[in-house]
Amino acid sequence: MHKIFLSSIGLALTYISLPAAEPQPSEWIYIDNGQVRLGVKKASGAGIAWFSRSDSKENLLDHFDHGRLVQQSYYGKKDGSLWVEKPWCWNPVQGGDYTHQASEILEITHDATTLHARVRPRNWAGGQLLPECEMKQHIRLEGNLAIIKFGFRYTGSEVHPPTHQEVPATFINPAYDKMVIYQGDQPWSDDPLTTSQPGWPNESRKIPEGWAAWVNAENRGVGLFAPVAKELTCYRFGSSPTATGACSYFAPIVTFSITPGLHFEYEAALAVGTPEEMRASFKAIKDKLKAVLPTPPVNSAAH
Repeated sequence: MHKIFLSSIGLALTYISLPAAEPQPSEWIYIDNGQVRLGVKKASGAGIAWFSRSDSKENLLDHFDHGRLVQQSYYGKKDGSLWVEKPWCWNPVQGGDYTHQASEILEITHDATTLHARVRPRNWAGGQLLPECEMKQHIRLEGNLAIIKFGFRYTGSEVHPPTHQEVPATFINPAYDKMVIYQGDQPWSDDPLTTSQPGWPNESRKIPEGWAAWVNAENRGVGLFAPVAKELTCYRFGSSPTATGACSYFAPIVTFSITPGLHFEYEAALAVGTPEEMRASFKAIKDKLKAVLPTPPVNSAAH
């Protein structure tokens, strides 16, 4: 099942006027290894909100609201909640909810090149904190990469149906409007890459190499590698970077159920550069990242 994934555009911008305030320095924590710089936004559940080369002042990510970050987001059964006027589902989101209520940071520590956070997420449309859920992220900078270990623990009693899960939701600076992926049948063989501009709403792509990138007219940009996934959902909204609500989005996706006792961990990596440079960096680490799906539970069908 494909659904319209996290975004502040469309319904939210049409029916509410809750622009995110410009962040204050105290809301941010940055780490930097001299090659890349990464920032998390404390007011958005420690979601990843900045990524760039160390010497650049241009943020390659989009942090317009609690939905637009690089962050964890999971889906379950219909729960009666409404995203503005659209029926939605149980949807723990690391950043917070669509009305700009932040998730709760339980712990956050960092040094110059690593950062660890534990977060109590909010239900995207319902708005409530979800005590049955805990998200973790551990970030380390290695050369020109940011390597992120994401973790999600569920201690609730509900058995949610199998559905597509974002691993992770990824929103990019809308100035980067061309998506680059590999779509062939010989992954990591340096076969040609494919460049396209997805439309609106969501489109699907196979990603045999597990990564995708958004680039600008100079063919430079930012990419994310999630080897646990072999397909993604994506869209581009806005005819230009300055169009109201413009955004560039993709999420590698996998399918599993949120069930009692679930503990899911996976690793992903962010890189900057040309698609060829990013591909080479991802290829060098592809066998080192954790990429294991949860074991399907018995009787995981929806109740």
